[in-house]
Formats: sequence, C-alpha cells, structure tokens
Amino acid sequence: MTNIIDNMEALEALYGRPKAPSLFKVANRVTPEYRAWIEASRFCALTTVGPEGTDCSPRGDDGPVVRIMDDQTLALPDRRGNDRIDTLRNIVRDPRCSLMFLVTGSPTVIRLNGRGRITADPELLEGFTIKGRPPRSVILIEIDELYFQCARAVIRAGLWNWQEAPDLPTPGQILAAMTEGAVGGASYDAEWPARAAKTMW
Repeated sequence: MTNIIDNMEALEALYGRPKAPSLFKVANRVTPEYRAWIEASRFCALTTVGPEGTDCSPRGDDGPVVRIMDDQTLALPDRRGNDRIDTLRNIVRDPRCSLMFLVTGSPTVIRLNGRGRITADPELLEGFTIKGRPPRSVILIEIDELYFQCARAVIRAGLWNWQEAPDLPTPGQILAAMTEGAVGGASYDAEWPARAAKTMW
C-alpha cells in the first residue's frame, strides 16, 4: 500500500481549508435551533474511549433519546441492555464522549462532542421511568461542541426518503442564527441540493 498519510501537513494539503459554513455551524451550547433537532431525535450513537480502545453504542427511546437539562447539559438514560457496560466503564475512566443524533426522514445529522458523568440519583432515575422501569443510571453530558453534519452520507446510504423530512430548522437557518445572517439563510438551503448532487460521490 502506497501514499499512506501519516502527518497533519499531508492530510491538510490533501483536503484544503474548511469552508465558512463548516466552521460557523459549531455551537458550545444548545441553541434554539439545535434544541428542536435534539428533542426530535429518538435515536443516537454514543461513542466513548477507554484504555482498551473506543466503543460505539446505539441508544434509542420511546420519545426524545436525551433530555436537555440546561443549555450546557444533556441527560441520557442507560436503558436495559446486555450489561457489558463498555460505555459506562469508559466514561468512568475517561469522560470524553460523542453523540450522533438521527431524526427519521431527515438527512441531517447532529453531532456533539463533550464529557460525560454517570449518576444514579434516585430522583433523576425516577423521572426517566417508562412502563414502571427506571434506568439504573443516567449519563450527564456536558457540551463542548454541537453542530450539524453534511447530509450526503445519509442520502448516499438511502436510509429513508429525505424529501419527507420533518419540519425542523434547516442548516441554512442554523447558520444564519449562529452568524446573525452573515452565513447561511434561505439561499444556502436553496442551493444545497444542486451542490450536493455534484459532489455526492
């Protein structure tokens, strides 16, 4: 195998500089637009890292998969599973974690990087009870970065008919709100399908 890229200079030379929208979309808290997306998501993937390596765990719920505690903190109940607790073991030893939220019908992916803590606070557990079963613990996630991801991956994979996406803030609206109208807006959304079609593969 040749042309292995093993340094930052070579990697950045290959991909160039990120464009303005990919930089301005990043928030360090839950904005009104990102709140709408998070509250609409019933599924996310949770990644953690520990001494043995990385772990990625699917999380889903009958309603919002996480609860927004405040604009810096999310709460994710640990529902019943196989009791391997790989994710929880990792968080105890290394709080770094990431979430990837999906909303059925939308190609937009919401991503979050942050730090987790595990709590077994009885009152909080009780608040997450479903069908008489509270979770045994809740992961509290402090937000470092929150942003939307390019929709091409979901479109390429054909996960669902994204023409029937739910009525949520668009990427252009998110960018406009983050930049006071300097980036994004209706023109960004209108131009994106044609731009994506030319760069899908």
